[in-house]
Amino acid sequence: MTEADSGRVVEFAIGGMTCAACSARLEKVLNRQAGMQANVNLAAERARIRLSAGADEAAVVAAVAKAGFTAAVVDGQTREREKAAKLLVYRSEIRRFWISVVLTLPLVGQMLFMFGEHGHMNELPRWFQLALATPVQFWIGWRFYDGAFKSLRGGGANMDVLVALGTSMAWGFSTVVTLFGLVQHVYFEAGAAVITLVLLGKLLEARAKARTSEAIESLIRLQPKTARVERDGQWVDMPVEALMPGDVFLVRPGESVPVDGELIDGESSVNEAMLTGESMPVGKRAGDKVFAATANGQGAMRCRATGVGEHTLLAGIIRMVGEAQGSKAPVQRLADRISAIFVPTVCVIALATFAGWWWTAGDFAEALVNAVAVLVIACPCALGLATPTAIMVGTGQGARAGILVKNAEALERAEKITVLALDKTGTLTCGTPQVTDVVPYGLTRDEALGLAAALEENSEHPLARAVVAAAVAGIPTVNRKKAANFKSLAGHGVEGEVEGRTLRLGSPSWLGLADDPTVAELQRAGKTVVGLADGATTLALFAVADALRPTSRAAVGKLRERGIRVVMLTGDNAATAAAIAAEAGIAEFRAGILPGDKAAAIQELKADGGLVAMVGDGINDAPALAAADVSFAIGAGSDAAVEAADLTLIRSDLLGVVDAIDLSAATLGKIRQNLFFAFIYNVAGIPLAAMGLLNPVVAGAAMAMSSVSVVSNSLLLKRWQPGR
Repeated sequence: MTEADSGRVVEFAIGGMTCAACSARLEKVLNRQAGMQANVNLAAERARIRLSAGADEAAVVAAVAKAGFTAAVVDGQTREREKAAKLLVYRSEIRRFWISVVLTLPLVGQMLFMFGEHGHMNELPRWFQLALATPVQFWIGWRFYDGAFKSLRGGGANMDVLVALGTSMAWGFSTVVTLFGLVQHVYFEAGAAVITLVLLGKLLEARAKARTSEAIESLIRLQPKTARVERDGQWVDMPVEALMPGDVFLVRPGESVPVDGELIDGESSVNEAMLTGESMPVGKRAGDKVFAATANGQGAMRCRATGVGEHTLLAGIIRMVGEAQGSKAPVQRLADRISAIFVPTVCVIALATFAGWWWTAGDFAEALVNAVAVLVIACPCALGLATPTAIMVGTGQGARAGILVKNAEALERAEKITVLALDKTGTLTCGTPQVTDVVPYGLTRDEALGLAAALEENSEHPLARAVVAAAVAGIPTVNRKKAANFKSLAGHGVEGEVEGRTLRLGSPSWLGLADDPTVAELQRAGKTVVGLADGATTLALFAVADALRPTSRAAVGKLRERGIRVVMLTGDNAATAAAIAAEAGIAEFRAGILPGDKAAAIQELKADGGLVAMVGDGINDAPALAAADVSFAIGAGSDAAVEAADLTLIRSDLLGVVDAIDLSAATLGKIRQNLFFAFIYNVAGIPLAAMGLLNPVVAGAAMAMSSVSVVSNSLLLKRWQPGR
């Protein structure tokens, strides 16, 4: 499906959401609009909306405003603007909170000294209590009335409705008692304390939520602001934003690379830990790639820009992490469904509590207090934050370790993998095969390599590159020939005309050499054999070997320890596949699989039951990656493989798959803990309040702390480290 067919995805920053009921209602409102498919994330305060059928950004902003919230399209400056705006709001809320504390403390303090030494009540004058409580209720607490009005106007109910309704009932009853001089007890302290405690909870929650996005903030801070660019033979300092592809820039010792590029001149070592999680510096010389924000070592590097602005690897990582943090895991759907009906249900329970207590006890004040306790202890916020905060921290930690998660659903599924299919070349092996043997028939070694190189010159296959490299390195004086009428036959080889002869270069089975004893001997040694033929005449055999990655065997062992069935998929013959599989510690493999058949092999594995994952690196792996339940792309692989994969491993190391599975388990563990605490809190707290066992002040404190505890528990994921 093309982007034109499916619409374009636009990300919006959403303001005004206070709890899960808000995000659930807004998502419902947006999904009802024509041409909009929305995913709203409370923790990230973002909405990702697929627009089609004539819908545009203005329509989204209008729909969001009608629902009682604000929306702005996310662009390059959005994060900075949001940060500045949130800082101003936070400082304002801090001031209001301390004013609320000053006004509330006398009201709550009287409860501690209510009885004097002779047993008489030392209650503050009621008019004084009214004077203290009223500004807390209507000035400090205005945000709850405003939020409740917008929520109700939009056709829903959120946490603000509960707080506004509960505290208003306590204040209203106490005011009537005060104005008319009635004998009943007043509860000004209840409403004021609830508002103060909820504000405290929101402030603590805001601080904790800010820490969940530290991963992206730290990545953004890494990129230099300026670059030293070559202009008319002079080096000029310029803003990074002004660089264009093709510009030549200088990176001095100790500086960070400003944009992606290719090293032209110089030699150095570069610390790429911020991309790969690997602390060892990587040696760089002419022709090697360098990446934005990586730290140069002791040498000066003259480079040519290849990726700038939004097209750097760093920008891609930031974009992918942001998208993953804004996505929604399937486990969140239950919480969303509950949140949608949570507030109305709590209001019904509060009404029933009031009616039940008044009917049975005959005490209006006691019935009112218990109903208020029910309203203020209920907390949909904890439910709404349980999943997204864990996802945000988990994906951020993954990015630090070189694991890029495309969406939360993939992160959730990774923990459940039962079968892992591995491509051989470039995944299990280093992906840089070398010609180890040349067996010519009626030709010299140089002539055989020259003909083969002419055919393979235009091919991107790793085996083709190995043959060309051998021809260039082994025969510096070779007369490079050109092939005409070149054709590539997937899974078989290549064909073309060289010096008037139609030659074929490819697999022994395609050339009718499957039973050749020399071929069999080379294959038993774990080498891939390529034959060169002129019609039915064999001209040469080439043996190519690709070394196993140093960590592949250890990674396979760790996967098997986790109960995962590992299967190697390769186009090689059975003998070569068996040798490589044995070296890697893999018991099961499928050989002779054509590129187009890998997806079918994945479907066969899925038919056996369980959740099947695929790890690949090449363009021919893309269909299989798309067919798998969970897919991993090795970072050094093709763009098509990375695009098709759910998770990308920046470091070309299979241990990254193990780390990704462990990260998934850790993140899902936190989500389960958060949901358990959130459900148990509400399931236990509401009945206790309804039974009259919780004072409204205690209920308000518990409600305020429930959200903070969920976010704090998610932040414990920051302790996760790759298990190397």
